[in-house]
Amino acid sequence: MAMDYKSYQQEVATDIASVLRDYSCQPIVFVGSGLSRRYASAPNWEELLRKLASECPTIDMDFAYYKQTYGSNFIKIGSLFADFYHQWAWGAGRSRFPEEYFSEKYPREIFIKHAASELLKALEINPQASGHAEILAEIAALKAMSPHSIITTNYDKLLEPIFDDYEPVIGQQIIRKGYLSIGEIFKIHGCISDPMSLVLTEEDYSRFSSDHKYLSAKLLTYFIEHPLLFIGYNAEDPNIKMVLYDVHRMLRNNFELVPNMYILEWDPSINDASYPVRDKVLSVADGINIRIKSISASSFGWVFKAFGVAGNLEKVDTKLLRALMARAVQLIRSDAPKRTVEIDFQTLEHAVESGDSFAKLFGLTTISDPSQVNLNYLYTLTGVAEQLGYGYWSKAHDLIRDLYYQTGFDMKSTDNVYHISMRTGNAAASKTNKYSQKAVDLLRKFRDGEEYQIETMTVNVKKSSL
Repeated sequence: MAMDYKSYQQEVATDIASVLRDYSCQPIVFVGSGLSRRYASAPNWEELLRKLASECPTIDMDFAYYKQTYGSNFIKIGSLFADFYHQWAWGAGRSRFPEEYFSEKYPREIFIKHAASELLKALEINPQASGHAEILAEIAALKAMSPHSIITTNYDKLLEPIFDDYEPVIGQQIIRKGYLSIGEIFKIHGCISDPMSLVLTEEDYSRFSSDHKYLSAKLLTYFIEHPLLFIGYNAEDPNIKMVLYDVHRMLRNNFELVPNMYILEWDPSINDASYPVRDKVLSVADGINIRIKSISASSFGWVFKAFGVAGNLEKVDTKLLRALMARAVQLIRSDAPKRTVEIDFQTLEHAVESGDSFAKLFGLTTISDPSQVNLNYLYTLTGVAEQLGYGYWSKAHDLIRDLYYQTGFDMKSTDNVYHISMRTGNAAASKTNKYSQKAVDLLRKFRDGEEYQIETMTVNVKKSSL
């Protein structure tokens, strides 16, 4: 087998296609500052601080002084600069800031956050300035990936025009959000559209760290049940390590390769003879290492195309899906318990009993006998694993895979007596996989070496569509 970059690309693309098929859903994309740097020459942390220092006359020492004193502790330097900006704003620099900020309801760091937001507002995607003719095609491939959702630590607004149908969810809004749906950009470090939301100073990072357990609880299901691609980070970035540490706590996978997680790193030295490493071992905490898949590229287009093989969501109105989910959650959690809506239970019962009527409540085509579907398919993959005595979902996934290798029966490839896929849209959309008690019993017998028989009868279920 050839060990060159072409064969490397083929192997990576084949692996991505296999993971997309196994997980049967769109990827989650985790975006760092490297992508903004690639597409708009955005500053990194140090460069942003240097620009902020040059704008503020009360920062009278060269940036080298702060670098000598605090090294690469840019969070500490940012906190010091916040004090300088505060002093300048309340003196000679007052005209540079909105008058509303000179109120006790705003904290002192609002002035540096405003200045940072103003600097980043000027960023725009400019492929000619970047010197890469393929940038526009690369961005088109990124858009065509149609990720389930995007998570970013970037402050800027470069992702919004690329994914113009996606809803930005900024900072603390993520924790307060009652549900997570599809087509969202989670801006976990804030956004320049709301300068107060930026996570920039020591105090901000301390608050973010304390809120992290709630954020992690919200997003962890995304991380383990979808393919996950990190873009714009290096492997040692603390944001990646934060996510992977949470994943380790959930999976306890004892140094096994995490099958659904990839980090894409830019390497300008790659040539036709290159064959980069396929996975990396990252130290995410003291004595805790985790292995994830690694992709190295000097151009990202082929990687984005590989993640886009499952199709796109162009025919699905993501705004409609979000609105439908939001209204359903509000109805179930709030309106019905508080009796703020009149519910005709007789009509509702008839609708549940009749598949056509039930679907029409939501403007959807038929899901055959939905009440029976929920009764027969009780478990998510995590639930199957728990029924088999495991602490995490991947063991159940491994049994399904091994059963396929031994018998040729792919439980997840069709709707059958063991498994059903409940789609939220067309074939390219995200979907929920549910499993029956028969699936649990079959996998238990297969694992324990007992005699088993596979029922090949498929379930007659019409797919829902929008």
